[in-house]
Amino acid sequence: MESSRRGCLRAAMAYAAAASPIAWAQSAAAYPSKPLRMVIPYPAGGGTDIIGRIIAQQLSQAWGQPVVVENRPGSSGIIGNDVVAKSVPDGHTLLLGITAMIQSPALYAKVPYDVLRDFAPVSQVALSSDLLVVPRDVPAATLKEFIALVKSHPGKYSNGNYGNGTSSHMHGELLRASAGLDLALIPYKGAAPLVNDVLGGQLSSGFIDVSSANAHLKSDKIRILAITGMQRHPALPDVPTFTEQGLAGFEANGWFATFVAAGTPRPIVDRLSAEVRRIVASPELSGRLTSMGLRPVGSTPQELAAVMARDLPRWGRIVKDAGIRLE
Repeated sequence: MESSRRGCLRAAMAYAAAASPIAWAQSAAAYPSKPLRMVIPYPAGGGTDIIGRIIAQQLSQAWGQPVVVENRPGSSGIIGNDVVAKSVPDGHTLLLGITAMIQSPALYAKVPYDVLRDFAPVSQVALSSDLLVVPRDVPAATLKEFIALVKSHPGKYSNGNYGNGTSSHMHGELLRASAGLDLALIPYKGAAPLVNDVLGGQLSSGFIDVSSANAHLKSDKIRILAITGMQRHPALPDVPTFTEQGLAGFEANGWFATFVAAGTPRPIVDRLSAEVRRIVASPELSGRLTSMGLRPVGSTPQELAAVMARDLPRWGRIVKDAGIRLE
């Protein structure tokens, strides 16, 4: 019933937009006409929450309207995402989502929305990457050496990740499959205990996101063998990507991005996108993102849509090949 109601509303709005573009232009000019809501699909205090609150504060200052932050955690972000997918498509309910949005459709048997159809991309905010890290006692200084080491001692080495179904888990599965390794994958409840066990040598290796490893990037207790994504990280110019080292499949970055409900008038989406891009480039948010180990982006809706369409099947293939399933 809710899906049908939302579909009828969007159809009516689309008809009105086609019939009266002047009316939509006037509506966009008046936007925002009431307080906004920023939905964060994760608990307060985490990286997504910190970024979302800075964006909300600066939107409020720029537009003279309150922006209420609403944390709606649960089910890898699905609960909060669904709130926005089912919201009135008028640009007054925003979502700060992460890469899990395009991973969940492959991980779960049922997701209550279509990630490409039910959201209107606004702007990519920042990029993240996972690092393949080993403790200093592991005798491997490069990815090639690590692969050779694990192959020469089947079953001896381990790889930790920060939770089942996370990018870290998927990268571990991909490394094990693509390099043909007998490598035990160990899930942790979050990145913090994973980082501690890599630093302490309880794990042979781990996939750790740059933000979680940020305080230890220069530590002599670990060695960073490779980074995911298509580009090296500015803070780690000497760490090559997996692609550079001949291992394919690790090209997708993690990201933070803003969305509204599909059917939101294009002039409103464009105005919101321009404002988010301005905020991302501001010293306050850009500096904070950099200090978190993230790379500020600020993209157009079209650029974000292209990233989602490109990376959705990439993550889907990894999940399918590894047989990962979440309830």
